[in-house]
Amino acid sequence: MFQGVFTAIITPFRNGKIDYDSYFAILDKQIQARVSGVVPCGTTGESPTLSHEEHAELIRETVKHVKKRVLVVAGTGSNSTREAVELTEAACKDGVDGILQVNPYYNKPTQEGLYLHFKEVADHSSVPVMLYNIPGRTSVNLLPETTLRLSEHPKIRSMKEATGDLGQMSKLISLVGDKMTVLSGDDNLTLPLLSLGGKGVVSVISNLFPESLVKLVESFQKGEIATAQKIHYDFIELFALAFIETNPIPIKAAMSWNGHCSAEIRLPMTALSAGPGADRLKKTVSDLISKGYK
Repeated sequence: MFQGVFTAIITPFRNGKIDYDSYFAILDKQIQARVSGVVPCGTTGESPTLSHEEHAELIRETVKHVKKRVLVVAGTGSNSTREAVELTEAACKDGVDGILQVNPYYNKPTQEGLYLHFKEVADHSSVPVMLYNIPGRTSVNLLPETTLRLSEHPKIRSMKEATGDLGQMSKLISLVGDKMTVLSGDDNLTLPLLSLGGKGVVSVISNLFPESLVKLVESFQKGEIATAQKIHYDFIELFALAFIETNPIPIKAAMSWNGHCSAEIRLPMTALSAGPGADRLKKTVSDLISKGYK
């Protein structure tokens, strides 16, 4: 089952195309930091604006470059069950270690529809499935009771929980904690969720600070609570500033400022707006780096 830090990896672009030189360097940074895995083709990777050809190629290239040094959990979700199955089957053939399945967005299925959708995808997956519950993006909430039903499927082994509702997360862990791992989908809730029995995070911030997020999770797991708390509080402002505009706009800007990639982003996403928010983000990142965080 998936646990630890999984980086929701950005997709660097240059002149309208995927910048693989920058991408591979970012992957190497993650591997050196000992993250548990990387998640290509997620929301942070701007998957909605990748063509089908780019989506498939990016997953293949990730698997080839990583070479089993960390896990690759590829985003293969869709609001069409048939398309999600096709993307999943292709990713499995390309050698991923797991797949990430987001709630079907826009068409707002019922709980029964969600159950049948995820079950159908899992039936066609040869690797473990991580569900992804993010009502703010999809307008539908995968309830703990539905997840309990899904946990009976042998391939459904984890949940990326991004409701922001610790009460719901608590109920979810109480129901499925011995069958699935629950990971935070929000960096700012990593430590609180660990205290409730969560097992890690699918992180945006770890694109830039992978060692720090790994240390936070590992410190908690070792019982070094004070260390985990210090990292949490040192990063609390960055956790917020990373969402001053829609993800991945801020993190991509911060990555570009620090030489990891260009700031190029695809419409309908736009570059980070100049102003006090961007200035605070830049200063906060700089201050963390000056403190030795990586």
